[in-house]
Formats: sequence, structure tokens, C-alpha cells
Amino acid sequence: MTSFDTSPHLSVWRALLALAVVFVMLATTGWTAVRSHRAATPLQASLAAWEHGRIAGHKLPAADSSPARLAQFFASLSAHQRSRLAHRYPLAVGNMNGAPVGLRYRANRLALGLQREVERDRMHDDRLSPVGQQDAGRRMHRFEALMREGRQILAFDPDGSGRVAEVLGDLDRAQRISVVVPGVDTDLLTFQRTFRKYSAPVGMATSLYAAEREASPRTRTAVIAWADYTAPSGIGVDAATAMRAEEGAVRLNALVRALPGRAPVQLYCHSYGSVLCGVAAHVLPSRVSDMAVAGSPGMRAGTAAGLNTTARVWAMRDADDWIQDVPYLEVGGLGHGSDPVSPGFGARVLSARGAKGHAGYFTPGTESLRNFAAIGVGAYRAVDCAGQGDACRAGLSGAESGRRA
Repeated sequence: MTSFDTSPHLSVWRALLALAVVFVMLATTGWTAVRSHRAATPLQASLAAWEHGRIAGHKLPAADSSPARLAQFFASLSAHQRSRLAHRYPLAVGNMNGAPVGLRYRANRLALGLQREVERDRMHDDRLSPVGQQDAGRRMHRFEALMREGRQILAFDPDGSGRVAEVLGDLDRAQRISVVVPGVDTDLLTFQRTFRKYSAPVGMATSLYAAEREASPRTRTAVIAWADYTAPSGIGVDAATAMRAEEGAVRLNALVRALPGRAPVQLYCHSYGSVLCGVAAHVLPSRVSDMAVAGSPGMRAGTAAGLNTTARVWAMRDADDWIQDVPYLEVGGLGHGSDPVSPGFGARVLSARGAKGHAGYFTPGTESLRNFAAIGVGAYRAVDCAGQGDACRAGLSGAESGRRA
């Protein structure tokens, strides 16, 4: 249920599940309650400033207003006024669902520049240990990379391990929109990798975008590498429960509801990301046409029907994926329920031939990626089912559209 590059010891996982039961019992009785008072984060500070801001003599709308209300507000402004707000409140505007996506890109570029300078100063701060200075250097270089020409950063929060989302393609003009939802150990520093690049969100999204363009050059697609939630770190209590998934589900729902236009949305949920998608399924809008999970530890539901979604539910797992040996159970909030590729779950089970383990589903040349791309462009009759036969294609048309078949 992770983006781990090697298989963990399953006995350790089972032991952690048992320990987590004790931990949760203690936590719910208040034994482990810890309260701390932290200074406002950069994003919180920007949002607070926005709440007290004005434009042309008028108070700004609440930052948590509905996307429709915020879209209406920004549409009422001149280009100069919108630019002023992005410069004055870059983190607030850059993360504001309902703000024009182009404005969010510009605001986040400004915010990244400011945070780059913060980390540059920290690199030479004698109050930090050598390890702390080195960490500041890594973050500074990550921010610089995200600022490179042509990158479209849709969300950015530098607090803690950080959150980020990036768009490939033209989101405003897209006919179909794909969202990659990654699993554990995902943060600002692991958002993109040079080594094993297709196990990181940027590599996953880049590979999917290229495969979709190859599958249907005439279909205007956009792909979002979405690491805009606080993912669990490693195998531990957070990974064994749905706490992080529940928090992330709120953010995923907000993202989808704020996307421009009416293009259908396809979710690609890897590992713990599939837990998040399962938790979010019943609240996501109907424009989510497909939900494809890979290497899933469970979706917090006993069956696909139990997800209460109108989206088609697809599932795949490579034969060499160690996740198949993790207990598919849910007891007292621990574990994530039924196996999505099991016959009784009821998902459309796809071939993942060539994926080679838990982190290889988006690797070019694999059947798993080709199937993802077919779903992304709406070529449902072109997908390859797991095993023999065409059960996963039952009742589907081959039309490249978001229409339910």
C-alpha cells in the first residue's frame, strides 16, 4: 500500500496492525492526546491577509467560498486587478479553488520564488544543524525545479513535508481530464524522481499524458499529478488507517469540483491513493466518469457497488506486486477492506502485464499504462482484461466520450 521500491516484511505489517489497535484505543480515550501551539504557516498567513484585504474599495470574498462564487468574483475583475491579487496573496490565490487556473499558475510561481529565498537563507543559518541546512538545500532545489519554464503548478503548500499539484496539458480546453492520486511517502521532495521516475507523481503523470496522446492524438487531454494531500510516511499507523485518506478525500473532492469546464474526469489511484479514492467516491461529482486503482490495499468498501459512485470502477494488480500478501481486512478502523481485484468486489479487472511489482504501473511499454491511457481517452473497448475473456469490457462502447456506456 505504498510506493515502496522493495517489498516490506509482511510479518512486520501484521505486527503493526496489532499494535495499531492498541494505539487507536489509547488515542480515542485521550491517553495520547498532545496539543501544540504552532505559528501560522505561510499558507495560513496568506489566507489571513486575504481575509482582511480589499480590492477597489470592496472586501474580498471568503477564501473558502464555493468555487462558483470565487470564479464569479475573479471574472468580475480586470486583468490588472487579478494580477495585483496574485502578487499580494500568492499562496492564497495559488491554492484557491475557483480562481482561474492560469492565475493560479502565476501565483504559485511567485510563491515558489519567495519560498526558494527562505530555504536559501536557511542553508546558511548557523542555528541549524548540518542536516537541517542540507534539507533546506534540497527544498530550495525542488522549488527551483518547480519554477522552470513551462511548468504549471496548480497547488503549492510549503509547510511541513509540503503539498503540490501540477498540470500537464491545457486544463481549460481539455476534453478529458486525468488525475493521478499517489500513495504513501509522497511529498514535495518525492514529487519527482530521476531514478525510478515512474514511481513518482510527476513521472506517472508525464507517462500517462504521453500514452494518452499516442492513443488518441485528436483528443485534447490534461493530466494532473496530484500530491496535494498529506500522505502517510512509510508503513505505520497512518498507513493502516483511513485518517490521511479522509483528510485527502476532502481535498480531492474540492479539486474536482473546481476544475474548469465540464470535461469528464478519470482518477488513477495507486496504492494508498486507492484508499483515498475509495473514501472520496460517494461525494465526488458525477463528472468523475472512471476510477482506476492499481496495487490497492483496499478501498474501504466491501464491493464496488458499496462505493456509491456513478463512476466505472477499474482495478489491476501485477502478479509480482507484494501488496497481494497484505491482509485484506478492516477491523476497528484498521486495514482497508476487500481486495478490489477479487471476483466478489465487482470491479472491472484489467491486465497489468509488464508492470513488474508495486511501483511499475505507469512505466512506458506496460499493458497497465496502455489500459490507463485507453480509459483516459474513452476508448473503453480497447482495454485488455486480466485473464481470459472480455469481462472487464462488458456493456461498454468504444466511443471516446465521457458518456456512461
